[in-house]
Amino acid sequence: MLEIWKHYPTVVPKLQAVTQLISERLQSDNTDIQELLNACANDQGKMLRPGLFLLFAELGEHPSQDNEQLIKVAATLEILHKATLIHDDIIDDSPLRHGEITIQSKYGKDVAVYAGDLLFTVFFELLSETMNGTSLMHYNATAMQKLLIGELSQMHARYFRAQTITDYLHNVKGKTAELFKLACLEGAYFSKQSPEIQEIAAQIGENIGIAFQIFDDILDYTSTSGTLKKPVLEDLAEGVYTSPLLFSYAEHPQDFDNLLQKERQVTAVEVKKVGQLVRKYGGVQKATQLAHNYTKRALLLITELPASPAQKQIKKITEIMSKRSF
Repeated sequence: MLEIWKHYPTVVPKLQAVTQLISERLQSDNTDIQELLNACANDQGKMLRPGLFLLFAELGEHPSQDNEQLIKVAATLEILHKATLIHDDIIDDSPLRHGEITIQSKYGKDVAVYAGDLLFTVFFELLSETMNGTSLMHYNATAMQKLLIGELSQMHARYFRAQTITDYLHNVKGKTAELFKLACLEGAYFSKQSPEIQEIAAQIGENIGIAFQIFDDILDYTSTSGTLKKPVLEDLAEGVYTSPLLFSYAEHPQDFDNLLQKERQVTAVEVKKVGQLVRKYGGVQKATQLAHNYTKRALLLITELPASPAQKQIKKITEIMSKRSF
């Protein structure tokens, strides 16, 4: 977590406080359950969503000084993200995440389902403590709905070779970008920005989130399991066809059909062959350009934010994320 945020001295201690708060909220008298809850709390990722929220909360001349409230709101974003990842790992039967054994792999799918559900209850608890009576309650409900619909749409499209980049982006907006959008919107809200700036913040978050997911999908074709800290081409093997493959398939379907039509029967060797074809036909390059286009949109919108140190930091983290290898 600290590596990407090490140049953000105002953010790091707050993110540490977010981690501590999540740990404090995940408590049980049962030692076996507590071991599971500790695994949930200690599974630290990049904490991009709470980090972006905290940066947007610093916008303007008089940023919010209610640190306890900010920490709680930041925690809601990370908890919701954690819960969806636990459920994702169950669906994908993923053995690793961030180089660590997943909850579902270590404790079983049945336990993991309830662990993810328990995180949702903590999410709702913190929402009620920080946003009750505000318009943000509605935004959170809508964001959660869009996130889940995005995940369901992706599942429905598994092994579907005729899907387009437009279809792919529609799913990405829900399953990934919506939470980035919510983080930036909430940050602008708590820094007491105007409705117009809040809407710009939401658009920035959406574009950052779309670019982030595209870059994540690219890494699946360009990294090793050691670098990525999870199995590569896992989405492809599970029938989740992302932008690098979709770009290549659109121009050379005949070279892919014999492999992809096997669907769940495709072998590890054949999956590797598909990856080679994607790289051969420029799918990675086209997807990279698409991701950069969304990053450029975000950077252009960032210029419309109030001039401040926070604005510069938001620009900087957006640029860092566009060069990611993590």
